[in-house]
Amino acid sequence: MRAIGPNSFPEEDNELLHTPLFKQVSPEQANELIPYLHEAVFDKGDYIFREGDRDHRMYLLERGRVKLIRESKDRRVQLLSIHAHGELLGEIPVFDPSGGPRTATAVAMTHGTHVAWLEHDALFAWLNEHPRVAIDMLQVLANRMRGNNERISDLVFMDVPARLAKTLLNLGARFGEPVEAGLKVPHDLTQEELAQLVGSSRETVNKALMDFANRRWIAREGRSIIIYQPGMLIRRSQRGRLGRQSRA
Repeated sequence: MRAIGPNSFPEEDNELLHTPLFKQVSPEQANELIPYLHEAVFDKGDYIFREGDRDHRMYLLERGRVKLIRESKDRRVQLLSIHAHGELLGEIPVFDPSGGPRTATAVAMTHGTHVAWLEHDALFAWLNEHPRVAIDMLQVLANRMRGNNERISDLVFMDVPARLAKTLLNLGARFGEPVEAGLKVPHDLTQEELAQLVGSSRETVNKALMDFANRRWIAREGRSIIIYQPGMLIRRSQRGRLGRQSRA
């Protein structure tokens, strides 16, 4: 990790001020945060924060990708989510009145991952002056809660191929790169991590991937997937409710 202190980067290069979270704030108001803003650059595999930490910082991902994981007492690791440019990280301890510890560990997935953070006191003092941003934050948190509820519903009601199809479409929408053959999705996940993201075993997810590849919907290329037929993945995700016929 390479730390960058407050005021050490020019305002026009501060990507924090150009994220959707601050869309209702004037440049002058947003620039009031500059003296309190910290930034650090992480290499792939670096820990940004750890489960159990008791700091009260809110992070925002400026560049790169970050994964959130949890580790069990027997050292098994569960991938929870992947985050990209402009997304909040680690907001739970900031808004938790009990001041509890962090519930997940954040790990940089790419070299040169840029993360900015604000301490609790500086953030709340600024929110008191600009309550509109607090409303935007509530919308961000509400969208995240809605996404978590949807994922729980998918785990209960969708079969594994449908969840895999939906996961690939989501990764494609967020990280996909158009190529001549289709949409290349450089997910940079191990087979085990992809299975955890889908919510199933590695063997079951690999079987579904092979089926998709045999149907020429996708192709696997290292830690990337090329989506040839997104429409078929959409159709498969919509027909994957348990209790219904799920053949594509």
